[in-house]
Amino acid sequence: MDQKRPILSNKIYLYLTEFFAGMSVMAVELGASRLLAPYFSSSQIVWTIIIGTIMIAMALGNIYGGRSADKNPNPDRLYARIIVAAIWIALIPVVGKYIIIGISGLLIFTVNSNFLIIAGFVTCMVIFVFPLFLLGTVTPSLVKYTMDSLSDSGRTVGNLNAFNTVGSIIGTFVPTFISIPTVGTAITFLVFAGILLTLSLIYFISSHISIKKMKKVPVSILIFILCCVFGHNDSFAFWDKDLTYEGESIYNYLQVYEDDTKVALSTNVLFGVQSIYMKEKHIAEAYFDYAMAGPLMAGINEKDRPLDVLILGMGTGTYATQCSRYLKPINFTGVEIDQKITDLSYEYFHFPKDIPVITYDGRAYLNAVKDKYDVILVDAYQDITIPFQMSSVEFFRLVKDHLRDDGVMIVNFNMLGDGSINEYLSDTIASVFPEVRIVPVPNFTNTELFAMKNDTMMDTFHRNIALLDDLNLQYFMERVEANLYSYQGGKHIMTDDKAPVELLGIKVIDSMIAEEVSYYKDIYKKEGLKGLLNALQN
Repeated sequence: MDQKRPILSNKIYLYLTEFFAGMSVMAVELGASRLLAPYFSSSQIVWTIIIGTIMIAMALGNIYGGRSADKNPNPDRLYARIIVAAIWIALIPVVGKYIIIGISGLLIFTVNSNFLIIAGFVTCMVIFVFPLFLLGTVTPSLVKYTMDSLSDSGRTVGNLNAFNTVGSIIGTFVPTFISIPTVGTAITFLVFAGILLTLSLIYFISSHISIKKMKKVPVSILIFILCCVFGHNDSFAFWDKDLTYEGESIYNYLQVYEDDTKVALSTNVLFGVQSIYMKEKHIAEAYFDYAMAGPLMAGINEKDRPLDVLILGMGTGTYATQCSRYLKPINFTGVEIDQKITDLSYEYFHFPKDIPVITYDGRAYLNAVKDKYDVILVDAYQDITIPFQMSSVEFFRLVKDHLRDDGVMIVNFNMLGDGSINEYLSDTIASVFPEVRIVPVPNFTNTELFAMKNDTMMDTFHRNIALLDDLNLQYFMERVEANLYSYQGGKHIMTDDKAPVELLGIKVIDSMIAEEVSYYKDIYKKEGLKGLLNALQN
C-alpha cells in the first residue's frame, strides 16, 4: 500500500471506486442504446452490437489494467484514467450525435449491404470503446491496491466483484426507470460522468498532490462544466427546429410535429411516422384509412350493436379516431406498452379519455383476458423493431382465439418488399387463418393484411360498403376492394423458437437505403465531392 496516499488505506473508498465504475459502465451501455435508437433503431441487433463492443472494451481494459498495475502500481495513474473516462463520457451528449451522423454519411456511400450493422458497430467503437476500456482497467488495478497478502486474496477479489456487480445492478435500473425518463439521455451521461469525476477529485485532493502534478485536474473540471452547458440539450434531431415536442420515455425516443393539416408522432426513427392525427375529417388514403376496411369485413353496418375493436399498439389513437369519424359507434379497447405515448395522445392528438387504454404488452394482454372481439388490429411494428413475440404462429393463434367467428384481424406492415419480412409474416398468418387478403398502400411503405376464420370476408365487405352513408368513404372502399388480393401461404413460418425478424428487416433497410442513395452515388461518381455537395444543398 502506498503510504503517501492515506485515502487508500481505507478499503471502503476502493470498494466505492469499484462500485461506481460498475454503475457507470451499465449506465453508459443503456445510454448508448438510447443514443443510437433514433438513428439505428432499438432492435436486438443494435443491442447485440452495443453489448459486443462493450465486452471488447472491458476485456482489453482488464488486460491492460492488470499489466499496468504490475508494471507501475501507482494509483495516480488509475484515477487519472477515470478522469479521462469521465470527460469522454461527458463529451458524448455534446458531440455524439454529430459523430453518428458523420459516420453514417460516410458509410452510406461506401457500404452496399448490412449498413445498419456496420454503421452501428463503427459508431460504438468510436464513441464508447475508449472510455469503457479505461473503466475496464479499474478492477485489476484495485486488486493490486487492496490485497494485503495472498492469504486474503480470494476475499478481496470477491468483495471487489461484489461491489462492481451491485453497482452494475443499480446502474441498470437508475437510467432505465429514473434518469432517462425524467431528465433524458444527455443528462444521464453527464450525471455519471460527474460521479466518476468527483470520485477521482476526492482521491487527488485528499492525497495532497502538488498543484504542478494536478494541472490536468482543473482543465478536466472546466471541460466538464462546458459539457454541462452545451450537452444538456436532449434534441436528437438537431437539424429540425420546428418540433412540437421532443423527449424520451422508458421505451422510446419521441417526436411530435405538426402542420396545418396533421399532427404526427415518430418513435426511435427520425424519418418515419408511427401515428398521424388529421385535424379535419379527411380520407388521406394512408394506412389507417385502408384499415377501416376491417370493421366493414366484420359486418359493422349489418349488426344491431357496436363492434368491439381491440388495438394492439394503440399509439396516439390514429385508427380509433379515424374510425369514430366515419363508422358506426365502436367500442374500442387499446393496448399500448408506452405510457408516455398515451399521455402524448391526450395532450397533442385530441384522443378521447373515455376510450380505455391499457399500458401493457400486446401478447401479455391477450394471455390475461378472455374477451372476444369483432376486430383486432395489430399495429405494433416499427421499422425493424418488430417484437418477435408478436410475429409468431403462437401469437396469431392467440389473436384468432380472441376473435368472434365472423371477426377480422388486421395487421399493419410498415415496410416494403416482397421476399422479406412481409412474406414471412404473411406466410405465418396464412398458416393460422384460412382466408387472408392483402392490399398495398400506394405512396406509403405500409401494407395492410386482413385475416378471417372463414371465407365470408369479401362478401361481407362488399355488402357493407354499399351500406355506407359517406359517399367519399364508399368510393375509397370500393377502390380498396378492387386492389385486395388473396394470399396463399408459403413455407416461411415463424415460431416463438425461431423468428428472425431483425435480420429480415435489415434486408429491407438495405434495399431502401440503396434505392435512396443510388441517385447521389451516381452524382458522386460523375461529378465528385463538389457535385455531391451541390446536389445535397439543392
